[in-house]
Amino acid sequence: MPGPAERVFLSLGGNIGEPARAFASALTMLDADAETRVERVSSLYRTPPWGKTDQPDFINAAAELTTTRQPADFLDLCIRSERALKRVRAERWGPRLIDLDILAFGDRVVHVPGLDIPHPRMFDRAFVLVPLNEIAPGLMVAGIAIAERLRQVDRAGIERLPGGRNWWRRRSATSTDRPS
Repeated sequence: MPGPAERVFLSLGGNIGEPARAFASALTMLDADAETRVERVSSLYRTPPWGKTDQPDFINAAAELTTTRQPADFLDLCIRSERALKRVRAERWGPRLIDLDILAFGDRVVHVPGLDIPHPRMFDRAFVLVPLNEIAPGLMVAGIAIAERLRQVDRAGIERLPGGRNWWRRRSATSTDRPS
Protein backbone atom coordinates (compact mmCIF):
# COMPACT_ATOMS: atom_id res chain seq x y z
CA MET A 1 0.00 0.00 0.00
CA PRO A 2 1.52 3.37 -0.97
CA GLY A 3 1.64 6.20 1.58
CA PRO A 4 0.42 6.16 5.19
CA ALA A 5 -2.70 4.13 5.74
CA GLU A 6 -5.57 5.30 7.93
CA ARG A 7 -7.81 3.14 10.10
CA VAL A 8 -11.37 2.99 8.83
CA PHE A 9 -14.31 1.39 10.62
CA LEU A 10 -17.32 0.11 8.70
CA SER A 11 -20.73 -1.10 9.74
CA LEU A 12 -22.25 -3.88 7.64
CA GLY A 13 -25.96 -4.66 7.67
CA GLY A 14 -28.60 -6.51 5.69
CA ASN A 15 -31.84 -8.41 6.12
CA ILE A 16 -32.86 -9.92 2.79
CA GLY A 17 -31.29 -12.67 0.72
CA GLU A 18 -28.06 -13.92 2.26
CA PRO A 19 -26.51 -10.92 4.03
CA ALA A 20 -23.54 -12.81 5.52
CA ARG A 21 -22.56 -14.02 2.05
CA ALA A 22 -22.95 -10.48 0.70
CA PHE A 23 -20.80 -9.12 3.55
CA ALA A 24 -18.11 -11.72 2.82
CA SER A 25 -18.14 -10.80 -0.86
CA ALA A 26 -17.94 -7.06 -0.11
CA LEU A 27 -15.09 -7.53 2.35
CA THR A 28 -13.26 -9.70 -0.18
CA MET A 29 -13.69 -6.96 -2.83
CA LEU A 30 -12.45 -4.29 -0.45
CA ASP A 31 -9.50 -6.44 0.61
CA ALA A 32 -8.59 -7.03 -3.05
CA ASP A 33 -8.21 -3.28 -3.61
CA ALA A 34 -4.49 -2.38 -3.82
CA GLU A 35 -4.99 0.55 -1.44
CA THR A 36 -7.18 -1.16 1.16
CA ARG A 37 -6.79 -4.06 3.57
CA VAL A 38 -9.29 -5.71 5.90
CA GLU A 39 -7.67 -5.92 9.33
CA ARG A 40 -10.40 -7.21 11.67
CA VAL A 41 -14.02 -8.27 11.35
CA SER A 42 -16.52 -8.78 14.17
CA SER A 43 -18.77 -11.72 14.71
CA LEU A 44 -22.18 -11.63 13.04
CA TYR A 45 -25.11 -10.37 15.09
CA ARG A 46 -28.85 -10.77 14.61
CA THR A 47 -30.50 -7.46 15.49
CA PRO A 48 -34.03 -6.10 15.47
CA PRO A 49 -34.82 -3.54 12.76
CA TRP A 50 -34.25 0.10 13.65
CA GLY A 51 -36.24 3.04 12.31
CA LYS A 52 -38.64 1.05 10.12
CA THR A 53 -39.61 -1.88 12.33
CA ASP A 54 -42.08 -3.80 10.12
CA GLN A 55 -39.42 -5.91 8.41
CA PRO A 56 -37.24 -8.95 9.14
CA ASP A 57 -34.39 -8.85 11.64
CA PHE A 58 -31.02 -7.69 10.35
CA ILE A 59 -27.65 -9.35 10.33
CA ASN A 60 -24.93 -6.86 11.36
CA ALA A 61 -21.16 -6.79 11.70
CA ALA A 62 -18.32 -4.28 11.90
CA ALA A 63 -14.95 -4.23 10.19
CA GLU A 64 -11.67 -2.40 10.68
CA LEU A 65 -9.77 -1.67 7.50
CA THR A 66 -6.70 0.33 6.58
CA THR A 67 -6.58 2.39 3.41
CA THR A 68 -4.51 5.00 1.67
CA ARG A 69 -7.60 6.22 -0.19
CA GLN A 70 -9.23 9.54 0.63
CA PRO A 71 -12.66 9.35 2.33
CA ALA A 72 -14.76 10.19 -0.77
CA ASP A 73 -12.76 7.71 -2.88
CA PHE A 74 -13.17 5.04 -0.20
CA LEU A 75 -16.92 5.71 -0.09
CA ASP A 76 -17.01 5.24 -3.86
CA LEU A 77 -15.22 1.90 -3.45
CA CYS A 78 -17.86 0.83 -0.89
CA ILE A 79 -20.72 1.91 -3.16
CA ARG A 80 -19.18 0.03 -6.10
CA SER A 81 -18.99 -3.08 -3.89
CA GLU A 82 -22.67 -2.71 -2.94
CA ARG A 83 -23.65 -2.25 -6.60
CA ALA A 84 -21.63 -5.31 -7.65
CA LEU A 85 -23.75 -7.26 -5.16
CA LYS A 86 -26.99 -5.79 -6.64
CA ARG A 87 -27.81 -3.48 -3.72
CA VAL A 88 -31.04 -1.62 -4.43
CA ARG A 89 -31.69 1.63 -2.53
CA ALA A 90 -35.49 1.51 -2.42
CA GLU A 91 -36.49 3.10 0.89
CA ARG A 92 -34.73 4.68 3.84
CA TRP A 93 -34.09 2.14 6.61
CA GLY A 94 -35.94 -0.45 4.52
CA PRO A 95 -35.00 -4.03 3.66
CA ARG A 96 -31.67 -4.52 1.93
CA LEU A 97 -29.17 -7.21 1.04
CA ILE A 98 -26.20 -5.11 2.14
CA ASP A 99 -25.44 -1.71 3.55
CA LEU A 100 -21.88 -0.49 4.15
CA ASP A 101 -21.58 2.60 6.33
CA ILE A 102 -18.33 4.39 7.10
CA LEU A 103 -18.34 4.96 10.85
CA ALA A 104 -14.93 6.54 11.36
CA PHE A 105 -11.96 7.38 9.13
CA GLY A 106 -8.88 7.97 11.25
CA ASP A 107 -9.47 11.14 13.22
CA ARG A 108 -11.08 12.91 10.31
CA VAL A 109 -14.28 14.89 10.41
CA VAL A 110 -15.95 15.07 6.99
CA HIS A 111 -19.23 16.76 6.10
CA VAL A 112 -19.83 16.80 2.36
CA PRO A 113 -22.96 15.85 0.40
CA GLY A 114 -23.45 12.10 0.77
CA LEU A 115 -20.75 11.60 3.39
CA ASP A 116 -20.63 12.44 7.09
CA ILE A 117 -17.73 11.13 9.17
CA PRO A 118 -18.02 10.17 11.95
CA HIS A 119 -21.36 8.61 11.09
CA PRO A 120 -23.89 10.94 12.75
CA ARG A 121 -26.18 8.24 14.20
CA MET A 122 -23.64 5.58 15.17
CA PHE A 123 -23.61 6.54 18.86
CA ASP A 124 -27.34 5.78 19.24
CA ARG A 125 -27.37 2.41 17.49
CA ALA A 126 -26.58 -0.69 19.49
CA PHE A 127 -26.47 -2.74 16.27
CA VAL A 128 -23.44 -0.61 15.30
CA LEU A 129 -21.81 -0.26 18.72
CA VAL A 130 -21.95 -3.94 19.78
CA PRO A 131 -19.93 -5.33 16.84
CA LEU A 132 -17.68 -2.25 16.75
CA ASN A 133 -16.83 -2.66 20.44
CA GLU A 134 -16.02 -6.33 19.81
CA ILE A 135 -13.19 -5.45 17.41
CA ALA A 136 -12.09 -2.14 18.95
CA PRO A 137 -13.07 -1.98 22.64
CA GLY A 138 -10.83 1.01 23.39
CA LEU A 139 -11.88 3.01 20.34
CA MET A 140 -12.59 6.71 20.73
CA VAL A 141 -14.53 8.44 17.96
CA ALA A 142 -14.95 12.22 18.08
CA GLY A 143 -13.88 12.15 21.73
CA ILE A 144 -16.53 9.56 22.64
CA ALA A 145 -15.50 6.17 24.04
CA ILE A 146 -17.39 3.48 22.15
CA ALA A 147 -17.41 1.14 25.18
CA GLU A 148 -18.88 3.86 27.40
CA ARG A 149 -21.55 4.81 24.87
CA LEU A 150 -22.46 1.13 24.48
CA ARG A 151 -23.30 0.98 28.19
CA GLN A 152 -25.88 3.73 27.59
CA VAL A 153 -27.86 2.19 24.71
CA ASP A 154 -30.55 -0.48 24.71
CA ARG A 155 -29.08 -3.80 23.51
CA ALA A 156 -32.36 -5.73 23.71
CA GLY A 157 -32.76 -8.33 21.00
CA ILE A 158 -29.13 -8.34 19.84
CA GLU A 159 -27.79 -11.87 19.51
CA ARG A 160 -24.25 -12.91 18.54
CA LEU A 161 -24.45 -15.67 15.96
CA PRO A 162 -22.20 -18.74 16.02
CA GLY A 163 -19.12 -18.76 13.84
CA GLY A 164 -16.72 -16.31 15.47
CA ARG A 165 -14.80 -13.67 13.58
CA ASN A 166 -13.48 -15.70 10.62
CA TRP A 167 -16.91 -16.28 9.06
CA TRP A 168 -16.13 -13.90 6.20
CA ARG A 169 -13.04 -15.78 5.09
CA ARG A 170 -14.90 -19.08 4.99
CA ARG A 171 -17.54 -17.52 2.73
CA SER A 172 -19.87 -20.42 3.32
CA ALA A 173 -23.63 -19.97 3.43
CA THR A 174 -25.17 -21.17 6.67
CA SER A 175 -28.50 -20.94 8.34
CA THR A 176 -27.28 -17.68 9.94
CA ASP A 177 -27.41 -15.97 6.56
CA ARG A 178 -31.15 -15.57 6.66
CA PRO A 179 -33.06 -13.88 9.43
CA SER A 180 -35.80 -16.02 10.91
